[in-house]
Amino acid sequence: MAVDTGANLLPVFDLKSASLTLVALVLKSTDLSVLAEELERRFGESPALFDNDPVVIDLTPVADAPEPIDFDALVALLRERRMLPIAVKGGSDAQREAGRAAGLTEAPETAPPAPARSVEPEAAAAPQPPAAAPALIVDKPLRSGQQVYARGGDLVVLAVVSFGAEVIADGSIHVYAPLRGRALAGARGDVTARIFSTCMEPQLVSIAGTWRTTETALPADVQGKPAQVRLSGDKLVIEALKL
Repeated sequence: MAVDTGANLLPVFDLKSASLTLVALVLKSTDLSVLAEELERRFGESPALFDNDPVVIDLTPVADAPEPIDFDALVALLRERRMLPIAVKGGSDAQREAGRAAGLTEAPETAPPAPARSVEPEAAAAPQPPAAAPALIVDKPLRSGQQVYARGGDLVVLAVVSFGAEVIADGSIHVYAPLRGRALAGARGDVTARIFSTCMEPQLVSIAGTWRTTETALPADVQGKPAQVRLSGDKLVIEALKL
């Protein structure tokens, strides 16, 4: 007797569209030793910043560079930093071909806007921005050697951040207590992020990779007082808060 093996079987898989958040590394130099030094300067003491995040390497600024890019070495360098390179975009034909030879795919360029139609389009709902991650709240003191990272949002600390402790956030950092350790806001490049503390005594402050240490003394009107740190151009501004 013939048996219909295809009857009443559940599908093995489905294919669905998906929206993924990717980190874009905009490469501005083909000298990988310079890139390695800059990665170490920005993130050398922040190992928890990346967690095998998928990365697209944007080659647009180096498209006209005469030197070839060693993509095998570039991929290895980024993986050491717990980044997972998956694609390249922009750049020259030769650069993209070299990237594909190293196992990277080619990310599509952003499609141009559709031409205007001669008829009135149907009303459509305005696209909504992705929801921000809720703020991470820490209500216990952070001792030397401890590190807290608020991925995708703000960090609120309700107790002292001791010297040698480190607080990191993709958004802003709010410390309602003495800030004596290291604070790195805008860790993924958000230049609008800020650092607030009711007692500003930091070991180091950084916003979007621009940093300052206590080797340069804080002004008397902010040292040990309520203050904020913000980025103005490429310069950190530390100013008193009027509470």
